[in-house]
Amino acid sequence: MAKKLGIIQTRGLGDIVIALPIAGYYHKQGWEIIWPVLQQFVPSLERNVPWVKWVPIPFDPPGHFFYDVPMERLRNFKCDEIVPLYQALTNQKFHEEKYFQYTKFDQYKYIRTGVPFLEKWKLAEYITRDPVREQALYDRLVTNENYVVVHLEGSDHKATYDPSVVPQGWQTIEITEQTDCIWDWLLVLERAQSLIMVDSVFSNIVDQMAIGEDRYFIQRSHIGLTPVQGQDWTWI
Repeated sequence: MAKKLGIIQTRGLGDIVIALPIAGYYHKQGWEIIWPVLQQFVPSLERNVPWVKWVPIPFDPPGHFFYDVPMERLRNFKCDEIVPLYQALTNQKFHEEKYFQYTKFDQYKYIRTGVPFLEKWKLAEYITRDPVREQALYDRLVTNENYVVVHLEGSDHKATYDPSVVPQGWQTIEITEQTDCIWDWLLVLERAQSLIMVDSVFSNIVDQMAIGEDRYFIQRSHIGLTPVQGQDWTWI
């Protein structure tokens, strides 16, 4: 019988994407992966990452969805190991780990789980793509083969940029609530001539899957909470 690994990282989507190769690394070694996440994230995960058992957790204002409820669920599933991947959380002491003050937050997750950090850029291996949904979104949005994809909203941040950097005559496609699944955007991202992205789930996907060549990054956090990038980005 496969051993069960429980992961505690219920939000945000960017952190979940960063940590997916950690789960994949263990899954390849035969572990069953059980991962509680906020229920609104499940549509973006269960279809395209079917090898994880996603456990939907309702949002609650006191914040029990962060740690207490996921821990209870994972204990009910009788996990052999449970790993919290938060680098900081109220009433928890993750920040007291000896390496916490010396690493980026994404490195912390990999050190915490004993997974080589270079695994982070193997995200594409763990995503089951849906060409029909990707093509449908592409056909609905793209009207000019020369286009730039822009994503400006992080979980708690709205960025701006100078639209004059986009060549005249190009189409600008801004990522908004066009679909209930983040992975539906993959084809649109891959065929874009340029990508302008705030530090967010989509910049993580682009970097971890090596999508595109002309990439522009808008930072929003201090150094410890800005992920390590493996691709070439122009910071704006």
